[in-house]
Amino acid sequence: MKSRVLIPSVAFLMIVTMGGYFLMNPSYEKSLKAKYYYEVGDYKEALTLAKEAFSMDVYNRMASTVMAQSITSLKYVSYIEDAKKYTYDINKIATHDVISDADKAKIRTICNIMISAYIKLAPSVVTDTDLVDAAARYHDSFEKLLEKVNK
Repeated sequence: MKSRVLIPSVAFLMIVTMGGYFLMNPSYEKSLKAKYYYEVGDYKEALTLAKEAFSMDVYNRMASTVMAQSITSLKYVSYIEDAKKYTYDINKIATHDVISDADKAKIRTICNIMISAYIKLAPSVVTDTDLVDAAARYHDSFEKLLEKVNK
């Protein structure tokens, strides 16, 4: 009977000890904060905190993981921001009564840049699906636009 009571209390003591270690160790405290910022979508802050945590303890796997995930997510954010900017530029060109050959060449160049940039993106399992989906939608629209301009 004593062994049944002893096992849960030992497990509880181990959990409390591990939790205390994580909360008292500055590297793990920063990596937990980094994980929080990653989860709420503040990838720049997550990356900054994860780098700080990793520099304190290179064996901190959570910091390493959050750092890698943040870098991947920031690449997606950058792609989407560029896509929005280029889409705005293309829409400005499309408002002209006549689209010149130079404008078509500019649109072709923009599409080729964005298509090749998309190929370099590689999501991880935990990359925000909204980011991945938005990037894919922009990629598809640039491919379709390139087909139309090349006709």
